[in-house]
Amino acid sequence: MSGTGAHILVYPYPAPGHIIPLLDLTHRFITRGLTVTFLVTPNNLSLLDPLFSRHHSSSIQSLVLPGPAPSNSAAPHHRLFAMMSGLPDFHYSAILQWFRSHPSPPVAIVSDFFLGWTQDLASELGIKRVVFSPSGAFGYSVEEAIWNALPKKKTDDDTDNENYIVTFQTLPNSPKFAWYQISHIYRNTKEGDPDREFFRSDSLSNMTSWGRVFNTFSELERVYIDHAKKQIGQDRVWAVGPLLPPEDDAADLANRGGSSTVQCSELMTWLDGCEDHSVVYVCFGSRYVLTREQMDALAAALEKSGVHFVWCVRYPGSGPTSSDDGVIPDGFEDRVTGRGFLIKGWAPQVAILRHRAVGAFLTHCGWNSTLEGISAGVVMLTWPMSADQFSNAQLLVDQLGVGIRVGESIQIIPDSTQLARILTESVQEGRPERSQVKKFSEAAANAVMKGGSSEKDLDAFIEAMNQLRTD
Repeated sequence: MSGTGAHILVYPYPAPGHIIPLLDLTHRFITRGLTVTFLVTPNNLSLLDPLFSRHHSSSIQSLVLPGPAPSNSAAPHHRLFAMMSGLPDFHYSAILQWFRSHPSPPVAIVSDFFLGWTQDLASELGIKRVVFSPSGAFGYSVEEAIWNALPKKKTDDDTDNENYIVTFQTLPNSPKFAWYQISHIYRNTKEGDPDREFFRSDSLSNMTSWGRVFNTFSELERVYIDHAKKQIGQDRVWAVGPLLPPEDDAADLANRGGSSTVQCSELMTWLDGCEDHSVVYVCFGSRYVLTREQMDALAAALEKSGVHFVWCVRYPGSGPTSSDDGVIPDGFEDRVTGRGFLIKGWAPQVAILRHRAVGAFLTHCGWNSTLEGISAGVVMLTWPMSADQFSNAQLLVDQLGVGIRVGESIQIIPDSTQLARILTESVQEGRPERSQVKKFSEAAANAVMKGGSSEKDLDAFIEAMNQLRTD
């Protein structure tokens, strides 16, 4: 490998929501002279195609290693555990062998926060490990605090009190969460359980890593970025987001993360016929399938609201679901013909959100979606489902003032009439959330411009990597 800068190994957790931001970051690494080997499992290799088409092979290479096959029949936290705990068995020794036979091995590993065991790998290789967080700094801090504090409900047998409030007083603003909003991995396991111990070990390993990179920007989460710096006792924390494709990259916008089931040009033409800020975009991410009750409430609300909308519908197939889950109510598509555009499968989300016609985003509050919505300057309608999504929703609504709370998983399924009213109001001019999100949209754009906070942090990270080569 020949490159002008240091050689690093980039290792994402093998799921699209984790891989995509690291691909965007890798592009920025290469444009600043770093040489990158990107570790990928065979089923995700095609996601690297845009990188290979943009950059010379002397700057980017793939290290393709097999991984454990996900089990769709298991409960979500067991599927995640099986994948996370299986990766070391498939990759640890293979990476060691590759590294030791490489003529110019990496000076550092940049790996996802689900890959805490790579801290031990980096130590054995005598190189640095940097944690990459595809979550925001607030969500990351909450998750870290959970595994540090090990909170409990009032009594061990208090199994029904899902609304028991947990307060994290060691974090800025002392955030509070109901018990059902705590990580399902933590809630659904007991002390001594192998799943729990593995996740806690991963979290503790992340805390001892050499540095952290966040897909966020200072103006959005400054207090939590500063908290991360205090936690690890040094300034090796870099906020380099939002990690998004450039406005003029039409091909990347249309195919980001996968191929859509609709022609992007057809969708853009439909949006072109809508008034500015008049459309609500609805999407719950690439993994979550709505229950029948959720589908019925959402469909009824969209129908009652009268708003124009784009709805990305995820069908069953990602896990154990009822045969009715993810099913669009009978006759719905006919009744909303002309003002509703349904996408069944993957959607060109960034392109949709950036269109002038889109004014609001009904979202599960995954961090990629959160950043994409804020960057596009649309009102955020929050319906978190699991994981860091509850903390992201709290950030959007309570701390940033850019969102309107709609629902929460299956605990709070909105009344269709009330949701219809919120949908209608969300695309009206004069909403305080609209003016507030516009400020953060401008801050996001400025952060990644020359001289912006994220560009400065990225330059500092590159300098740190190159310094490792000379140490």
